[in-house]
Amino acid sequence: MVEFDPEQFEDKYANYFPQLQRAYKNAFNTMNDTYDSTLIHAIDQQVLNESEPFYNAEREGFDIELPDEPYERLEGVVVDRERFEEVLAEYTDEIELELRQTFRMTE
Repeated sequence: MVEFDPEQFEDKYANYFPQLQRAYKNAFNTMNDTYDSTLIHAIDQQVLNESEPFYNAEREGFDIELPDEPYERLEGVVVDRERFEEVLAEYTDEIELELRQTFRMTE
């Protein structure tokens, strides 16, 4: 297990790439088991592929920065904006939880 260092997270892809992959994959699997796989795949490939995780020292947790206009990025799936935003919010919450668990920040 790699010990988490907030300063090292600034260069996260060099220092924590395997952990980031694992957290995103675990979140994907959880969401894919719960929601329509077509929607989850679309969010994963068309929105979250351009997302950026950041460590938030104030709350000792993670934030997921999304690309601009995530709903407009969707192609090949029909979902109303409200439903999309609900699922996306839950998905980003799940990624944040997985990151906390991966770096053993949960109680």
